[in-house]
Amino acid sequence: MTTQAPDNQDDWNSRILLAQQILPLISRLHREHNVVTSVFGRLLINVTDIDIIKSHRYARLVTDRELPLDSTLPILQELVDMNLGTASIDLGRLATGFDNEKEQDASLDLRAYLERELAEVTDTRTDKPSTDVVLYGFGRIGRLLARILVAREAAFGGSRLRAIVVRKNGEEDLEKRASLLRRDSVHGAFDGTITVDHEQNIIWANGTPIQVIYSSDPSTVDYSSYGISDAVLVDNTGRWRDREGLSKHLANDGIAKVLLTAPGKGDVRNIVYGINHEDITEDDSDRVLSAASCTTNAITPVLKVINDRFGIVHGHVETVHSFTNDQNLIDNFHKG
Repeated sequence: MTTQAPDNQDDWNSRILLAQQILPLISRLHREHNVVTSVFGRLLINVTDIDIIKSHRYARLVTDRELPLDSTLPILQELVDMNLGTASIDLGRLATGFDNEKEQDASLDLRAYLERELAEVTDTRTDKPSTDVVLYGFGRIGRLLARILVAREAAFGGSRLRAIVVRKNGEEDLEKRASLLRRDSVHGAFDGTITVDHEQNIIWANGTPIQVIYSSDPSTVDYSSYGISDAVLVDNTGRWRDREGLSKHLANDGIAKVLLTAPGKGDVRNIVYGINHEDITEDDSDRVLSAASCTTNAITPVLKVINDRFGIVHGHVETVHSFTNDQNLIDNFHKG
């Protein structure tokens, strides 16, 4: 005696089948065109078939109904055959827009609709090289930046972590730094694999070779000898915070700009992305910039929205701050 599967089981199996057809198309778009896809803002990066189904269910919070997988599958099948350049494409918005226009014009062709909507990123593929990034310091902030840069290189391209500059702390320094990058008590395990090349002083993170350079003086490092050029150096040591100190990095071949991960002193401009990043110029004075403090980055975007919409006369800010690197409560080198 056999029993017939309930309708919801058949529906689930059909969704899984569609999601499994979508997965390789998403990968092809990223691999061949450097295109990142999303569904109403939910990025489809390193996802499973279940994740894809959940992202389509999430659409009901935006459009009051789930997004059918059989609406996005044909869109992806068309996208992989288009000559797209680097882009971030929202499948939810494309599918919803096409359905709305289709109600008005039943003869509307999907390919023609996509070519019209994506005209700005069609035939725009270039071989523009990525920007080299150097981390000067590899403490709490440096390691988190390394994780972000490695993940973003795989997902978006555009910037590539080339090296870290640190002071050597014993013969096992390379292993310890790799271990601290691999495991973090607050942020969890690194998403991928990390190995060490002792002969070349390289930490390999998900296929990205991170050159470890030992130095305690910014003016002694020849970055060009490592093939690094026109790099953005991110100083996360906090040792130098004024223009005179940070400009020592610019004396080396290979460094084009310096970004400080703390509030700048003197005439070093503090930049908060989304607030005043468009004020950055090509002037020599803007070759050294500060990314401002953590508190500034936390509160300024909120204040800007409130001020733009309602206006602010005066205010008071309270902040609860995480413990910092000079309190040895987090992963770090220790004599014990």
